[in-house]
Amino acid sequence: MSAKTVLPSVAMTAVSMVLTLAVVVMWLGTAVPWPVALVVGLGIDGGWLATLAYERRLAAQGDHNPTVTRVGWFFGAVATGVLVAHALSEESAAAWLAVAWLPLAAKALWLVHGLWERTALTPTALGEIRGIQQEARDEAAVARARLRAEAATEETRLTAVTEAGARVARVQAETAATLAGAWSTLETARQGEDTGRALTSVTSRVTPGVTPRWELPVWGPIEPIAGLALEVGPALTDEALDVLVDEIRHSEVPALSYREMATRFRAAGHSASEVRLRAAWKRVAV
Repeated sequence: MSAKTVLPSVAMTAVSMVLTLAVVVMWLGTAVPWPVALVVGLGIDGGWLATLAYERRLAAQGDHNPTVTRVGWFFGAVATGVLVAHALSEESAAAWLAVAWLPLAAKALWLVHGLWERTALTPTALGEIRGIQQEARDEAAVARARLRAEAATEETRLTAVTEAGARVARVQAETAATLAGAWSTLETARQGEDTGRALTSVTSRVTPGVTPRWELPVWGPIEPIAGLALEVGPALTDEALDVLVDEIRHSEVPALSYREMATRFRAAGHSASEVRLRAAWKRVAV
C-alpha cells in the first residue's frame, strides 16, 4: 500500500533533481566554468536530498524535527526559484515555467507520504474496522426490516379495524332503517281511525261513544321506574285513588299521560298497585 504514495514521490524527486541540475549547468555554464555550475547544481540537489533522507529517518523512528522540515522546504524553494529565474531569462518562458513547480511538488508528495505513514493501520486493525462496519450495517438492515414489518402489521391491523367499523356502521344503519320503518307503520296505525278503534276494543273495555287515544310506545331513553313497593300504610279507597289520579292528571295542561301521572303519583309518596292505579286512570279518563 505504501507504494501508492512512495513511488510517485520518488519519481517526482528524481525528475526535479535532474531538471534542476540540468538548468543550473546550462544557465550558469555560460557565465562560469561548467564544473562550478555542476557543483552548484549538485549542492542544491544534495541539500534537498539530504534533508529529505533525514526526515525519512526521523519518520521511521516516529519522530519529527521542525528545523529539518524548514531546511528541506528552503532547498525546495531555492530549486524552484532557480527554475523560475531561468525561465524568465529564456525566450520560451511559458514552457520552462510549466516545469518550475516540480521541486515543490516533489516535496508536497513526500509530505503526503509522511501523513499516510502516520495514519497507516495494520491489516489486523483494518480487519477489525471492517468487521465493526459490517456489524453496524447488519444491525441497521435488521432494524429497517423490523420497522418495515411492524409498519406492515400496523397497516393490516388498521385495515381490519376499519373494515370492522364499517360493518358495524352498516348494521347500525340497517337497524335504524328497520326501526324507522316499524315506527312509521305504528304511526300510520295510530293515526288511522278504524285501526285505533280496533286496538281500543282489544286493549280496553268498549265504551259507547268514546274512543280513547292509543299511545305509541316510548322509543328512547326513559326514566327508570322503581320497583313496586309493598303498601305499608292503609290502602287508599277507590274513591280517594280516583281523586288523586284526577288531580295529578289535570295538574298540567294538556292533561298528563298515564306514564307521567304514575311517575308523579309514586314520587309524591302515594302507594297503590299497578292494577288499581291503571283501573283508576281508566275511570277518570272516561
